[in-house]
Amino acid sequence: MRRLLLILLSLIPLLGFSQVDDAESQEVREFSATVINAQTEFPLESVHVVNLNQVKGTITNPEGKFTIPAAVNDTLYFSYLGFKTQKVRVTNDMIRFGNTEIALTELAYALEEVIVTPYQLTGYLEIDVKNLPINNAYQYSISGLNTSYEAGSKSPSAVTKVLGAILNPADLLRNLFGKKPRQMRKLRQIKEDDNIRDLLASKFDRETLTELLQLEKVDIEDILNNCNYSKSFIKTANDLQILDAISSCYEEYKVLNRN
Repeated sequence: MRRLLLILLSLIPLLGFSQVDDAESQEVREFSATVINAQTEFPLESVHVVNLNQVKGTITNPEGKFTIPAAVNDTLYFSYLGFKTQKVRVTNDMIRFGNTEIALTELAYALEEVIVTPYQLTGYLEIDVKNLPINNAYQYSISGLNTSYEAGSKSPSAVTKVLGAILNPADLLRNLFGKKPRQMRKLRQIKEDDNIRDLLASKFDRETLTELLQLEKVDIEDILNNCNYSKSFIKTANDLQILDAISSCYEEYKVLNRN
């Protein structure tokens, strides 16, 4: 019995140190590293770095260095034009020892054949205007709301669709975000970080947005369809415009639902 007691007493300090290490590993610190070109090993300037967990963003300086708040196991997302995006998990050794180098791989672009469809312009404005493609995405605004909604077509049911999308909660939005309040907090944090907003404004592929919101591209399209945004908007808007559209749609629904 005495021997067992001595063994237990000897384990107490080890347990205490383990708890301290766990607490330190979860602590958010200033993490610094350098981003380089994997082929040339030269530093890369103006690389966008986003901490997906802390929802903080920054860019690399001319020496390829950056500093960002991070804790152990946070995921850093690296994006740079002409290079493959990359996610890196922060480890305890990376924070403790520093001098970490993140290598990005350059993309190889293959130009494909582009077919240009002529509009057969004549040079006469009145005739050429009739030959140009027409955007059938009509917008409708409702008194009391600052933004307009795109019904997509000028059919008799278009206005009904708009009213239905607003007065009836965007069900997919509610299901996705109503059950995940952290996602809505993250969405607001994204909008408050200038570096992340600048990155999203330059993106049209939805990759960064899906990583930040933890949604699939098809979910984003379904949300915007339920909010009656047109296909042309969904296809051509940049990631920041898509983010603002999702946010405004959900916020307006909440206001109307409270009333």
